[in-house]
Amino acid sequence: MEPIRPIKTPEDYQKVLKRIEELIDSQPDSYEFELLEVLSILADEYENKVCPMPELDPIEAIKYEMQERGLQQKDLVPYIGSKSKVSELLNRKTGLTIKMIKSLYHELGIPASILLAR
Repeated sequence: MEPIRPIKTPEDYQKVLKRIEELIDSQPDSYEFELLEVLSILADEYENKVCPMPELDPIEAIKYEMQERGLQQKDLVPYIGSKSKVSELLNRKTGLTIKMIKSLYHELGIPASILLAR
């Protein structure tokens, strides 16, 4: 395994993004999941240095995707868990879980980097 190093070049960044994509389905509490977290932090730091952008809001991204696809709250149940969970999430009474993030990423194509935003 290649050692983890700071991202200094666009090429380094692309390598890290590729590795993140490979690890996105890692199981919580596994070495791969921890590596995913570390690489995500490194990529985020690099992105903030190279091209700082306003922080995107995960809930707003979900609402935007719903609007674009003509989805209603009930349509998110397969990705979130229940009607009440969807409502709580969209009203910011609860946060996203890793399982929700994976589902929204894989099924709706919402970038994991947005869903993981603070």
